[in-house]
Amino acid sequence: MNLLLFFILIIASLLNFTIILKLIMAKFLVTGGAGFIGSNFLNKMVNKYEEDYFVCLDALTYAANLENIQEIIGKSNFNFIWGDIRDKELIIKLFETYQFDYVINFAAESHVDNSFSQEGKFFSTNVDGVKNLLECCLNYKITRFHQVSTDEVYGDLELNSDKSFDENSPLLPKNPYSKSKAEADLVALKYFEEKSLPITISRSTNNYGPCQHEEKFIPHSIKLLAQEENIEIYGGGENIRDWIHVLDHAEAIDLIVRKGKVGEIYNVAGHNLKSNNELAKIILNSLGLKEDKISYIKDRPIHDKKYCLNTSKIEKELGFKCKFDFNNELDKVVKDYYNKFK
Repeated sequence: MNLLLFFILIIASLLNFTIILKLIMAKFLVTGGAGFIGSNFLNKMVNKYEEDYFVCLDALTYAANLENIQEIIGKSNFNFIWGDIRDKELIIKLFETYQFDYVINFAAESHVDNSFSQEGKFFSTNVDGVKNLLECCLNYKITRFHQVSTDEVYGDLELNSDKSFDENSPLLPKNPYSKSKAEADLVALKYFEEKSLPITISRSTNNYGPCQHEEKFIPHSIKLLAQEENIEIYGGGENIRDWIHVLDHAEAIDLIVRKGKVGEIYNVAGHNLKSNNELAKIILNSLGLKEDKISYIKDRPIHDKKYCLNTSKIEKELGFKCKFDFNNELDKVVKDYYNKFK
């Protein structure tokens, strides 16, 4: 055989293999992937699953940042698209182009304080945007749509309560943010029940970790301290939240998407219940500061007292277990943010 012809055949076979590989790669649309939780998910999974292809769609609102995903931009199994999940024409074009197998929706307006003055915007993004995604998922017959939700859809518990919410607990959201997320969950479940769309939902407790926007409690508190101001706490600081490291949350979502049962809801929690006062004192202690660096401000119009989730379902069915130690990791996060803001 002519040597030149031999090399041409080898190159052709390699090119064909590449084409075939791209055809069999699982293709993921990850919306809101430049935000806090979405970017941590992508940074982890793009490197973990090099045989899969990930498209990040993000509107790059104030809470998102391309720097959050800088380490994966340029990778062969990743692409970033600027756009909004409310843009129906764009969503259709993306589905037509990429023929997605999986859609994971992180995109949302999420800051409770803003929801009181921007309720329409929250429902537009968190509900109408989800409807656009679900409709395309149905038309293009995807393998799985996953909705990233929140523990806030269950409402709250009394501070002294020893109860917890499981996946069958009623939805009793109190603020515009949680109401919009609850409605989105119900819409997704309706697509499963009435149209057999393969969906899953995860409901997580509060996240902490890198790349969180400074409006959230932990980075906001640290920024104030770096500016030699006091931590600001609503009301009396007794409100209780459960905290999970964002990468534990990312692993839980990956597990649900790949192995969770269609049509099911899974609670995800770190089991680190802390009042706002306790959390503020942990932050101060991490930085070697005294507890007099706390100021109390007027409470929110509606301020849920306590969230607590029962996570036995994801633990028993999928074997999920958090890997990050709260005290050690929070100490690292606090010092990293402090150095950033100082």
